[in-house]
Amino acid sequence: MLSVLVVLPLVAAAVLAAAPALPDRAARRGWVAVSGVEVALVAALWLGYEDPGPRRLAHEEQVPWIPGVGSSYHVGVDGLSLPLLALTCVVFAACAVHALREERRPRVQAALMLFLQATCLGVFAAQDLVLFFVFFDLSIVGMDFLIAGWGHGDAARSALKFFLYTFLGSLALLLGFIGLYAASEPRTFDMVALAQDPPLQDEPLVGGLVLAALLVGLAVKTPTFPFHTWLPPAHTDAPAVGSAVLAGVLLKMGTYGFVRIAMPMLPAAWRDWAWVVVAVGVVSVLHGALVALAQTDLKRMVAYTSVNHMGYVVLAVGAAGVVAGSDAEAREVAVTGAVVQMVSHGLITGALFLLAGTLHDRAGTYDLDAYGGLGTVAPRFAVLLSVGAFASLGLPGFSGFIAEFQVFAGSVATVPWTAVALLGILVTAALFLRALQRLLVGEVRGRSAGFRDLRPSEVWSVAPLLLLALVLGIVPRPLLDVVEPAAGAVVGLVGR
Repeated sequence: MLSVLVVLPLVAAAVLAAAPALPDRAARRGWVAVSGVEVALVAALWLGYEDPGPRRLAHEEQVPWIPGVGSSYHVGVDGLSLPLLALTCVVFAACAVHALREERRPRVQAALMLFLQATCLGVFAAQDLVLFFVFFDLSIVGMDFLIAGWGHGDAARSALKFFLYTFLGSLALLLGFIGLYAASEPRTFDMVALAQDPPLQDEPLVGGLVLAALLVGLAVKTPTFPFHTWLPPAHTDAPAVGSAVLAGVLLKMGTYGFVRIAMPMLPAAWRDWAWVVVAVGVVSVLHGALVALAQTDLKRMVAYTSVNHMGYVVLAVGAAGVVAGSDAEAREVAVTGAVVQMVSHGLITGALFLLAGTLHDRAGTYDLDAYGGLGTVAPRFAVLLSVGAFASLGLPGFSGFIAEFQVFAGSVATVPWTAVALLGILVTAALFLRALQRLLVGEVRGRSAGFRDLRPSEVWSVAPLLLLALVLGIVPRPLLDVVEPAAGAVVGLVGR
């Protein structure tokens, strides 16, 4: 079933691409139908999931692919990957519904989005480094075409910047993968084998260099300071569905790589360099929040909050590597919080970017000063934007609170001075409240005059994402039951 989940969008994309005579309406509805099937498939995977135990996988499938270099088609899930597979299916389904009124080449866009969905699912299902790299690189190509083909403003330049940055990052990642392969005995790209018997345990210099290559590649994709400069223009000029997928799913490939590859396969090097990772996480939290506070463009503001929120994840996984003087329970809480934060950020920020796209579609600008009183003329937009903003700033009752509470509880218990990063939450709260005030309250003015409220398809694309964030904030146990055993396994691997 896992392979069907990955391959089905690819097959649907090929069918759409090969059917130029297909009416636009059929293409849009076909995309929604396939996305619905994907949600059903991942729900079935989740319902049938049982914790496979440390260093084991559920729904595992493996067949030879390139046996000469120890590479195979190897897929499987555990508590780290299953939540991200589910997140991917939900975010792409929301985008399919949101794009039901797309007028610009809807058939081609649907095919491209389905292709992109298959690559994202492939990254989170892959258990072979070559397979992971193939899907990782193809996702860059898909997003580049999406920004350039359906974006606005200086879309071509933003797409090129996105491609160059992330492609160079992927080359660094490839260098790290080759380093792992060359040091393994017997030589293999199998991720399960490399985690069970990590190479370079007794070679700190070479292990540090391989880890540096992996960290650069994953940090660009996350993105963390100072590798984040491609993110604001990519978001600003991307279409709404592109921004939602970029923030909701693609950014998670970097943070997922930390817990899936870097930590378990290079545990000694991770412990040696954990303080650097912690410092980068703290700087990303504070830098992202402060720069977001200075923005007058809604989409750039939300983009910089992604640097802030992904900084929490980096902070937590760095703290999990500070083994000396800390207890394993606190480090497990930090890693659990990091994974929950990936899911939470994907849901909430995906919704915020879809709403920002609606704002631009209606009035042609993201400038906060161009609006006022939207709460009067567009109450549905105002309610959903307010809920999204409060969820993003970590209000109790939403998934963001559960994630950030665990990240800070685990990180501060391990590295007390990381408490300084709590200032990021305060700044984030201030910037979202200020944005809501400028957009929604006061006299109706500027571009708000004549602003048309959300259509049903726009409500049905955003509301389920926020509802899930609310449900996970109130009843997090189903998610935590899946994540916690896997987080404990990662902490155990790092502490070897």
